[in-house]
Amino acid sequence: VQTKKILSKHAGKLATRADKHEKFINKVKYCLGVFCFGTFCYLLGSRPQDIPYLYCTFFITVAPLRWIYYRIRKWHYYLFDFCYYANAIFMAMLLYFPKNERLFMVCFAFAEGPLAWALIIWRCSLVFSSIDKIISVLIHLLPGLVFFIVRWWDPSTFSLHSTELTGPWPAWPLVQTRTDLWTWLFAVPLAAYTVWQILYFLIVNVLRRQRLLNDPEIMTSYRELSRKASRANNIWWRLSGILGAQNRFVMYAVLQALLTVATMALTVLMFKSYRLHCAFELLKVAAAIWNGGNFLFEVMPRQADRKKAKAIAKLQ
Repeated sequence: VQTKKILSKHAGKLATRADKHEKFINKVKYCLGVFCFGTFCYLLGSRPQDIPYLYCTFFITVAPLRWIYYRIRKWHYYLFDFCYYANAIFMAMLLYFPKNERLFMVCFAFAEGPLAWALIIWRCSLVFSSIDKIISVLIHLLPGLVFFIVRWWDPSTFSLHSTELTGPWPAWPLVQTRTDLWTWLFAVPLAAYTVWQILYFLIVNVLRRQRLLNDPEIMTSYRELSRKASRANNIWWRLSGILGAQNRFVMYAVLQALLTVATMALTVLMFKSYRLHCAFELLKVAAAIWNGGNFLFEVMPRQADRKKAKAIAKLQ
């Protein structure tokens, strides 16, 4: 009995120290997050032409680190998601083909279509104390801002701008016909998306199927969304079950494809209107901040309560 009391006492002290240490680390991360966000906002206003290079540096640094972290957590199948496929194409365009107008339009459709709307629909949260959440937000948010800058604000493309006044000054690139507009902002990006969807299905559902079945701890986007949707019993869960539980993955792919078609069609309007594009950028940032506030004031208190309850249960 005496030994049990001593162990309980030491366990309580260790838990208190660990809690204080965790709080200190979170404070440091929060300070750094706010500082970096403020610096980014300053650069966005003072040197917008440098933002594409900042984005490239960010992604080149983050991608391998995230693979290591996700591999340890058994989350590495997330790296097959469309957002990483799209970001790899963005990197190639910005570093090797920065003046390729057609490739720019394809990237624009990806960035302001499925990638941007995923930020809103899947409720990515801007939480400065969580590095993982900040990275997730930036992976979905930064590409759209980069291509907004290249189209409307980048001084390096002023000499290439059209004479068609589509914004506060002429925009780049000039698209001569409606056919070109829909071909490079809708048809070609949709074909590239289809290539990714086929590759994803072959890798995750054919080549690695047995591996995933043998280890339920390995997370994929489909597994995570299914668990969240089933707990919430929301519209996505009900729609994915239309063809039966055994065909949920197929329905998930169909719903994702329909969402991609709809969001890519909307990019045509944004490509033509500076004001609409500005409004959409503000909407994305506002959604990430709102979701971050919801996480801080709704989710984190519940997590803290559960953590305390577990600690009390252990001591008893």
